Amino acid sequence: MELAEVVRRRRMVRRFDPDRPVAGGSLERVLHAAQRAPSAGFSQGWDFLVLEGPAQTGTFWAATRDGERQPDAWLRGVAAAPVLVLCLSHPDAYLDRYAEPDKGWTDRDPARWPVPYWDVDTGMAAMLMLLTAVDEGLGALFFGVPPDRHDAVRQAHGIPVDRRLVGVVALGHELTRTTSPSLRRGRRPASEVVHRGAFGAGPGESVPGPV
Repeated sequence: MELAEVVRRRRMVRRFDPDRPVAGGSLERVLHAAQRAPSAGFSQGWDFLVLEGPAQTGTFWAATRDGERQPDAWLRGVAAAPVLVLCLSHPDAYLDRYAEPDKGWTDRDPARWPVPYWDVDTGMAAMLMLLTAVDEGLGALFFGVPPDRHDAVRQAHGIPVDRRLVGVVALGHELTRTTSPSLRRGRRPASEVVHRGAFGAGPGESVPGPV
């Protein structure tokens, strides 16, 4: 499939078919694509914890749920996904990498990073999973875990304390199409999003010089 078509078709799927597994070859290609993401200093400070089948994914959902709350339509639809990929970032991999001779930040101070590239790069890896899923004829969803459930997920799956849970990619076959109410907001036009030369300047507009 052409890249433009993949991008056009990509959407967040919220209703998965529990009776259609993800083919092993497709899953491996999704994971391989994630490892092709760019990373600062080629640090590759990410890990992907793959959960397959009801036993493994059920452990995840049990760790994320408030036991007193009944599952809503979103949870029932997404919990049916046969595969979950937990996307973990590893800040120390970046601090170590940039303390090497060719980088030279020997103090390993996280304050040198005004943007946490360990999370940014892991997010880019997740996007490559979403796009590859489309190319494989799969549905996918990226979602976050409530902050108060991170420790429970970490304990349930033996995730080391030095890893950050950036988000989760659910993979499977779409059961029914749903539309997020948020889409009613509409997509921001390029005239609002794209700035040329200076913030607020569009095509053909003069860019103010320094005062």
